[in-house]
Amino acid sequence: MSRSRRQSPSVIVLELDECGDSSDPLWFLLRSDAHHDAVHSDRDLERRHLEQAKALGAYILDIGDLFDCMQGRYDKRADREALREEYRHGPYLDRLIDVAVERYLPFAERWLLMSPGNHETSVSRHNDTNLTERLYARLKPAAPLLQIGTYSGFVRIRVRAKGSRIGALTIAYHHGYGGSAPVTRGVIQSNRMAITYPDAEIVWSGHTHTEFYVSLARTRISASDTVSRDEQLHIKSPGYKRNLGVGDGWEVEKGFMPQSLGAWWLKVWIERIEDVRKIRYSVEPAK
Repeated sequence: MSRSRRQSPSVIVLELDECGDSSDPLWFLLRSDAHHDAVHSDRDLERRHLEQAKALGAYILDIGDLFDCMQGRYDKRADREALREEYRHGPYLDRLIDVAVERYLPFAERWLLMSPGNHETSVSRHNDTNLTERLYARLKPAAPLLQIGTYSGFVRIRVRAKGSRIGALTIAYHHGYGGSAPVTRGVIQSNRMAITYPDAEIVWSGHTHTEFYVSLARTRISASDTVSRDEQLHIKSPGYKRNLGVGDGWEVEKGFMPQSLGAWWLKVWIERIEDVRKIRYSVEPAK
């Protein structure tokens, strides 16, 4: 059995009563930057990952730019030719919500986190409406675990097994900031974020449509003066918006390079180490 709560505006807690071993793990789909309403969004790949998550019984976490939402009247980037057919009739922002509800409702039962990205916050500033909150409100009746997040925050996964508390896994998330960093892919930010989020085992961001996995080793000292070593994982999810880097368009004119597509799978299980049960985890790309 699982329960979720919003401990504070920026902290979501998932409590799990059971967690298996490495042969029967819990799965989480960590995704961002779907831009599902954009003409160049790879919606087939996104749906395949959502279907896989549903089949695995995975928890779904999304940290923003689920909407592209750039075709409103106050957006200087608006281009009628970049508007999908389903958004051409009726109030644009209302149609965004209606189509998103239809698309994501089949997966709502296992959706845990929905937080805004810079595309959603831009609409909030210019149109006095919050797309993330509106979608959350429509999905919530079918989504008992769903919690609305902030632009950056924490997800803490508390695990119990056979009635005993095993521990917690802490994910620090930030939708992301800055440019695409074509040479470093944004890896430099990992060192800054490691200082910002010292208590997290996993630090996760999106926004730049780049992808990386970096592990930073740390030397720790406990309350009992024991010195140990651990690792903090830093991952960036690329999303689902295609950019070939050729032809015409804003991305080509700006010299943007082709980017990766996809998300991350987080696998969590319990392992007995020196007669003590501990939370173990790993991540792998969803492609």
